[in-house]
Amino acid sequence: MSVGAGRPREARPTLAVVGATGAVGTVMLDILSTREDVWGEIRLVASARSAGRQLRVRGEEVVVQALTPDVFDDVDVAMFDVPDEVSLAWAPVAATRGAVVVDNSNAFRMDVDVPLVVPEVNPLAARSRPRGIIASANCTTLSVIVAVAALHREYGLTGLVCASYQAVSGAGRIGVDTLHDQLQKVAGQRELGTRVGDVRRAIGGDDLGPFPAPIALNVIPWAGSYRGAGHTSEEMKVRDETRKILGLPRLAVAVTCVRVPVVTTHSVAVHATFEREVELDRAREILRDAPSVVLDDDPEGGGFPTPIDAVGTDPTWVGRVRRSIDDPTSLDFFLCADNLRKGAALNTAQVAELVAAELATARA
Repeated sequence: MSVGAGRPREARPTLAVVGATGAVGTVMLDILSTREDVWGEIRLVASARSAGRQLRVRGEEVVVQALTPDVFDDVDVAMFDVPDEVSLAWAPVAATRGAVVVDNSNAFRMDVDVPLVVPEVNPLAARSRPRGIIASANCTTLSVIVAVAALHREYGLTGLVCASYQAVSGAGRIGVDTLHDQLQKVAGQRELGTRVGDVRRAIGGDDLGPFPAPIALNVIPWAGSYRGAGHTSEEMKVRDETRKILGLPRLAVAVTCVRVPVVTTHSVAVHATFEREVELDRAREILRDAPSVVLDDDPEGGGFPTPIDAVGTDPTWVGRVRRSIDDPTSLDFFLCADNLRKGAALNTAQVAELVAAELATARA
């Protein structure tokens, strides 16, 4: 967004980035340095143990400040990427001090007084924020929603079945380290994976990290924590958040989340059902024209998205688009999106830019 970019920096809104030293925070700083600059001062905030570090943003070295109430004085917008419990404690503090909080945790997503915003889908929702807080969606939801929402506007979504293939970075730095450590242990042992238990023995029972089973040479049909009746927190997030973002509280959603040995970028196989018959060429046209979506769909020529090609990019990449053989109202497709960019840092930054534009208009 370019709103405010031509104004002197001191006249633009002040931004705080809370959790600036984390994995997503680092990506946030890169995004702030490469998108059009709508911000005045940018304050970098983290825990007391990280205070005093210097991080680079917009080509400048900025000292990290400790998370205290005073750090939000005169802040217009605060982007949070911290654990749920930290957001629950500190987002209301920032809002009380006058900042509009854009929170990337799960703490407020299903709060009825907190809008859940994806700028390509429901940007106007960001204007109604009774608590002074706006939530950004889960990484898997964000991977799916921009493509599904574009199709929903044309055909009317009635049901969604998804199987995710989620990168280990979704489990944090420890997830990435665990994958690399396990890969070192199995490297060069070509016989592994041919007998029951051989991979587990090679890795050892104490090297599972955040996962319930080995992730090297394996896939794990489990992501998140247990939420009852066999479902995980990641699966429930996709269901509940999709309903809220699209304004479809009774939408039928079935999700199975799977962890795969990919460092960064989530993939999802989607089966979407609509009110009306889907015309394939029109569906491809919708996806091709949808904001933040790139259609990569040439299956005969080997053209379809994969995580290693989508990583480090901003769009959701969609391919393998086909009408369901047995149901003309259903569409099947495969997509990939970087879970640290659009799935986290980028969407948070985009929502913050919506607020910056709103503030600039109000102050004009």
